[in-house]
Amino acid sequence: MTQDSSTSGKGAGKKQPDVRRVRALIVFLVGLLVLLGGAGAYVWSLRTGGSEDGAQQAGKGAVQVGGPFELVDHKGRTRTEADFAGQHMLTYFGYTYCPDVCPTSLSVMTQALDLLEEQAPEVAEKVVAVFVTVDPERDDVAALASYAEHFHPRMVALTGGPEQVAAAAKAYRVYYRKVEDESAGDYLMDHSSFIYLMGPDGLYVSHFMHNATAQEIADGLKARIES
Repeated sequence: MTQDSSTSGKGAGKKQPDVRRVRALIVFLVGLLVLLGGAGAYVWSLRTGGSEDGAQQAGKGAVQVGGPFELVDHKGRTRTEADFAGQHMLTYFGYTYCPDVCPTSLSVMTQALDLLEEQAPEVAEKVVAVFVTVDPERDDVAALASYAEHFHPRMVALTGGPEQVAAAAKAYRVYYRKVEDESAGDYLMDHSSFIYLMGPDGLYVSHFMHNATAQEIADGLKARIES
């Protein structure tokens, strides 16, 4: 009897877990897993170059890419999204003073269109390369005209006032900011580096990562435009 009382006393002395806290912890962990899963799916879609069109995106509540803009091309003509209606826009945001990433991406775009003209000329006719500067302070019409000569002959280079460029970048969900470069005594532009494919209706079709090869882009264009 004494032994039973002793055992019972030890059990009563132990601190019992708070059921409400345990439940709250479980709910928190489940919510965290759902959040991480959603973030992982978004990153995966970017890496795999998801190809949902604008209508599908709207139905799923996804972030929209693209929209109205009013800029000036490298020949001094005012351009809006309406000028590209009926064409697929292969669009890249960068700047002419970019030391490596921008010229590399634009060169790959040019090579992809060259390949497309050889492999599927009927598809190539439906695509126009578009370069939009994120550095309107230095990239005026003359600067873009000189820069565009190094890439595809049908490329359209666009600039505008700071507010116009900011509006276009916002529509395309493009990040950019000025970064002072003390070693060069000037500044660079930090910016996102995606190549967007917009449909003839102006809606987002797909995108390519900055490390995509020319053949991968050409194949992607054929698959998405012919389908």
